[in-house]
Amino acid sequence: MSRPMPRLFVIRHGETEWSINGRHTGRTDIPLTARGEEQVKGTAQVIVGDGLVVDPKNLCTVFVSPRQRAHKTFHLLFDHLPELPHHVLSEEVREWDYGDYEGLLSSEIKQKNFAWTIWNDGCPGGESVADMEARVDTVVAKVREYHRQYKEDGLNSRDVMIIAHGHFSRVLISRWINFPLRLGTHFNVEPGSVTVLSYNHNSLAEPALNALNLYANVI
Repeated sequence: MSRPMPRLFVIRHGETEWSINGRHTGRTDIPLTARGEEQVKGTAQVIVGDGLVVDPKNLCTVFVSPRQRAHKTFHLLFDHLPELPHHVLSEEVREWDYGDYEGLLSSEIKQKNFAWTIWNDGCPGGESVADMEARVDTVVAKVREYHRQYKEDGLNSRDVMIIAHGHFSRVLISRWINFPLRLGTHFNVEPGSVTVLSYNHNSLAEPALNALNLYANVI
């Protein structure tokens, strides 16, 4: 029997005060805004449930960043169900560590280093480009092994989900489709949005981006 291709759902946490004003939010553990909570609740009603896009019986596992904005997003997505899906709080899916640039606007960082871009320079006192790429590649390898076990061995369920952050998601998309991390500069990942990663031509050797910014701002 040919099984449908497995998918990776990538959810960016809902809106926060710092996502509104553009401050780099890595380690800082700030909550969702009231509007951010409503965003995620709206998305949950549209896509999460039996027979919907994210069908709990198809979820193998959910990797959740330990920051409260991501953990709260997980619960807002799934608390309306009788049972939560299997999930793991994992520092591997935390946001890029901005180090000395934590909490700063891009304009404030440019005052320190006019030529700076995170995609080329990383963050002093935080994670370099190589650090971030290596961490995300570890996550990609784990997800692909879940997918391989499902597709080839009939183990696990079809889908995996990650609930994380903006820069992390943009890096993940880039690395999933086998491009350098810096391709992430071309992806806009909205708060509370859903990205779908899967494969082309029924082949695990052809990773693909299926959808970006689904259900963003559903309230």
